[in-house]
Amino acid sequence: MDTSEMLLSTLPTFERLALAYAPGTKREAWLAFLALDARLASLVRSASEPMLAQLRIAWWREALEADGSRWPQGDPILGALATWNGRHNGLAALADGWEAITAPAPLEATAMARFAKGRADAIAVLAQHLGVGDHAEAARQLATDWTLADLAMRMSREDERSLARALAQGSASRTPRAPRALRPLAVLRALTWRQLGRGGAGTDNSPMALLGAMRAGLLGR
Repeated sequence: MDTSEMLLSTLPTFERLALAYAPGTKREAWLAFLALDARLASLVRSASEPMLAQLRIAWWREALEADGSRWPQGDPILGALATWNGRHNGLAALADGWEAITAPAPLEATAMARFAKGRADAIAVLAQHLGVGDHAEAARQLATDWTLADLAMRMSREDERSLARALAQGSASRTPRAPRALRPLAVLRALTWRQLGRGGAGTDNSPMALLGAMRAGLLGR
C-alpha cells in the first residue's frame, strides 16, 4: 500500500466521496488536508479523557507550527505536508479547532464556534496553497457550513446536537459557488447539509445524496 492509499483508507465516507471531485493536480493537497482532519478527529474520539486528547493535539499543533525539516520521519501525513512549502504552518488552526471540542460536556456555543473557525481558517490556507486564495472568503463560508452540520452529526448528546444544528442554520447564507479546486468542499457542504435535513441519523448513501454530491462536485454548489 503506497502513501496515498494509506491516507485514503483513513478517511470517512463523505470525505472519500468529496475527494473524488478534486482536480488531478489538487488531489494530493486535498488528501493531506482531509487525512490530517481525520487524524485529529480520531484523537478526540479515541481519548479516554479530554486531557489526553489535548496533549496529542498539542503535539500536532507544535509539529504544524515548526519547520518541516524538523519533523520526524515516517508519518504519512507529515510526509504529504512536506510539499506545502511552509504553508502547513497555517494548518495549526485546525488543531486549535479540534482542541476546542475537547471541552467538558455539554459543549457550549463558543466551543462549537471555535471549532468552525479553526477548520475555516485552515481551509482558507488550503485555498491559498491550491492557488485560489481570491476565493478564501467563499471557502470560509462553505467550511463553516460543513463544520457545524458535521458537528451536529457527531455529537452524542441531544442538547449538543440541537445547539450545533441551530448554529448551523443561523450561520448559513446563500451558498457561494466553489471554483474547481475547491469542489471537494462544496461536496462536503452538500452532503452534510442533506444529512442535517434528515436529522443527522446515519450516513446517507442514497441515490439522492449521491446525486446532490455529484451536482455540487460538477457545479460548485
